[in-house]
Amino acid sequence: MLNFAALDFETANHNPSSVCSVGIVVVRNGVITEKIYNLIRPEPEWYSYWNTKIHGLTAKDTAQEKVFPFVWQEIAPQIAGLPLIAHNSRFDEGCLRAVFRVYQMDYPDYEFFCTCKASRRTFGKTLPNHKLHTVAEHCGYDLRNHHHALADAEACAAIAMKILV
Repeated sequence: MLNFAALDFETANHNPSSVCSVGIVVVRNGVITEKIYNLIRPEPEWYSYWNTKIHGLTAKDTAQEKVFPFVWQEIAPQIAGLPLIAHNSRFDEGCLRAVFRVYQMDYPDYEFFCTCKASRRTFGKTLPNHKLHTVAEHCGYDLRNHHHALADAEACAAIAMKILV
């Protein structure tokens, strides 16, 4: 797979529609051509202690940001026609579907692939686990800012370029 967009969402709370940041890395012909990062005012607009503890974002960080439909309107043309890849894609695809539902947007049936599942198939029990930072390190990517949406999308892209080619 030489053309794809690696995607990562962070959420403000337990609700999958509460995306508060998105990171996307566009890969064309096996080369990273674009990196996109946006903060998003989440819906519902409240932050849980646990989510903030993971990614560090608070209501103060996103209070003046655009809501999802306006952010996605800028992103969609950049990823049009590309398969989407995420580590634990079930979470990220679930967030994307949920936020499309909340804003009553037509979901374009994006095709998702999962680097976590691919890691399990490729590396099996040779790794202690298949968490993003473990797999990224094994693939030669140093994930220093884990749970920053762009850093996680970059790690996912690095993994995909190693094992989904």
